[in-house]
Amino acid sequence: MKLNLSFAKPQMPADGVAVVLCDDKLALGAIAGALDQTAGGLVARAAAAGNFKGKEGSSLDLVLPAGLALDRLLVAGIGKAEGRGESDWMKLGGTIMAKIGGLKATAVTVVLERPDGADIEGEEAAAFAAGMRLRAYDFDRYKTRKSDDEENGGDAVDVTIVVDKASKAKSAYKLLGGVCDGVIVARDLVNEPGNVLGPEEFADRAKKLEKLGVEVEVLGEKEMRKLKMDALLGVALGSARPPRLVVMRWNGAKGKDKPLVFVGKGVCFDSGGISLKPGAGMEDMKGDMGGAAAVTGLMHALAARKARVDVIGIIGLVENMPDGKAQRPGDIVTSMSGQTIEIINTDAEGRLVLCDALWYAQERFEPRLVVDLATLTGAIMIALGHHHAGLFANDDDLAGQLARAGEATGEAVWRMPLGKDYDKLIDSKFADMKNTGGRWAGSITAAQFLKRFVKDGTPWAHLDVAGTAMGSPKTEISQSWSSGFGVRLLDRFVADNYEK
Repeated sequence: MKLNLSFAKPQMPADGVAVVLCDDKLALGAIAGALDQTAGGLVARAAAAGNFKGKEGSSLDLVLPAGLALDRLLVAGIGKAEGRGESDWMKLGGTIMAKIGGLKATAVTVVLERPDGADIEGEEAAAFAAGMRLRAYDFDRYKTRKSDDEENGGDAVDVTIVVDKASKAKSAYKLLGGVCDGVIVARDLVNEPGNVLGPEEFADRAKKLEKLGVEVEVLGEKEMRKLKMDALLGVALGSARPPRLVVMRWNGAKGKDKPLVFVGKGVCFDSGGISLKPGAGMEDMKGDMGGAAAVTGLMHALAARKARVDVIGIIGLVENMPDGKAQRPGDIVTSMSGQTIEIINTDAEGRLVLCDALWYAQERFEPRLVVDLATLTGAIMIALGHHHAGLFANDDDLAGQLARAGEATGEAVWRMPLGKDYDKLIDSKFADMKNTGGRWAGSITAAQFLKRFVKDGTPWAHLDVAGTAMGSPKTEISQSWSSGFGVRLLDRFVADNYEK
C-alpha cells in the first residue's frame, strides 16, 4: 500500500475517516471527546453494545456517526496510556495502519492525543508514523493480477497525523523516516528471487547508495584472488555467477575516529553446494543474504539521516551451487589470514565468506570494533526460535550496547556462550580448523570459527539472524517474509553509543 504521511497541529477532523485513541477506561482526549460529544455520546453507547473495553489492539468502527460529517470514526484502544516507550508507539502505528488498510480509505486523519492528557513528544509521534510506514510495506512487484481497487489507485492513502508537537514530530520523522527507508531496502533485497538478485545485481543495488553520499567500492574475482581470499572464492566455484566484495563507506565524522565496521554474509542463493540441501523449503535460501541486506540497509539509514560517525559496511556476495567445479567435502582452502580450513560440509559456507571479509576489514581499516551479521545456522533457530537473534561477543561492553539497542527497538538479541571447549570441536587433523564442528552446539562452533579471524584487541560481535531476518513471525510493524531485522537495531546501537 502506498502511504502518504504528513503532520498537522491539533484540529477537528472535518470529513473522511478519523481515528482517535481511548484507554482501557474508555477515556478520550480533548479532540476525541469533542467529536464524541457532537455525536451525542456515541462512543460509550457503541462500546457497551459491542462489548468494547479499549484494550490494546482493539477497535470500534463507527460508520457515518450521527452529528458528524465523517464517513467513519475509528476508536482505537491503547490499554493503559502510561509507560509507553518508542517501540510501543511504533507498534500502535502499525496496528492502526492495519485497520486503516482494511477500510480501503483514501484520506485518514489520525488524532494522536493521550486520553490522560499528557503530552506526546515529537519522537513518539515520529515512532507512531514509522510504525505505520513499516506496516504498509508489501512486496508485490511480481504480481500481475491486481484487485479492482489497486487498478483504480485505491491502494494509496493520505494519512494526516494530528499532534500537538507537529513541527517536532515532522523533524523527528525526517530522521526516523530515513531509517525506515533502510529497513525497506533490506526487506526488498531479501524478498527478491535468486534469479533476479545475484552477487553482481546485489552489488549494483549497493552502488545506488552513492546518491546519498556513501562511497561504494566493488571488488571482483581478480582483486579477491590477489588478496588470497580463497575461503570466500571457494564457495563461489560451483556457480556461473561471479562473486563480489562490496565496501560501503560513510564518512559522517570526517575521520576523527577509527571507523565502526559492519560485515554481512551475502549468499544470494544457497543450494548447499555438493552437500546439497533437501528440496523441501530450499526456495527460502534466496534469503541467505539477510546479513548483507541488513548492512546495506544500515548504510542507507546512516547516510539518509546524516549520522555523525564514520562507518564501513562490507558484504561478501556469492552463490553456493553444485557443479563439476564446486569445492568438495575434504578440500582444504587457505583463507586471507593464512589459516587453513578443511571443508567438512559445503553447506557450512557462510562462515567461509565471512572469515575473509572479517580479516580484510581489520587489515585495511583497523576498526574500533567489528560486528558481523549472518543467517548462519539453523541451530540458532532451535535455540532461540524466531524472536531473538543470537549474540556472540568477545567484549562485554559491546555485547551490552547491542542488547540495550535491541530492547529499545524491539529487535531482540540473546547472548550465547563462547569458550575453549567449544573451540576444540572445530580442530582438524589435516588443517588449522574444520568449517563445521558437527551437530551439537552448531551456532556456537560457527561463532568460534569466526572468532579465529578476529585479531587480538579488536572488540567483535557476531549476530546470527537466521531466525529473524527471513521467515520471521508477522508483527504489528512487519507482515513481510523479510523483516529487515538488524537495521533499526544497529542504527540505534550507533546513535546511542558512537555518534558525536
